Amino acid sequence: MMTLLAVPSAWAEGKQNFTLKNRTGYTISEVYVSPSKASSWEEDILGRDQMSDGESYEIQFSRKEKPCMWDLKVVYDDGTPAEWEGFNLCDVSTIKIFYDRKKDTTWAEYE
Repeated sequence: MMTLLAVPSAWAEGKQNFTLKNRTGYTISEVYVSPSKASSWEEDILGRDQMSDGESYEIQFSRKEKPCMWDLKVVYDDGTPAEWEGFNLCDVSTIKIFYDRKKDTTWAEYE
């Protein structure tokens, strides 16, 4: 079972840790991160929290986690989901997500 931590814990840090930045213009109410080979999403890592536009969220993994390839799903506070596949979190430290209202397009940039 995957263990994701939402708070820093130096002894438990995994190489897949990353910062998620919300640049969509909307509040995010749920965030899911699952291995790319998984058939279902893990638990919502925000729990009862929400992520407002402009906010960043540190997502930390247990050192036990081995996969590098992960998928990301967010759900906006109106219930609309957005998904991305195949982030190599062993190489990525930041994922910024965006939304263009005029084009109705969501995308992610990473570094």
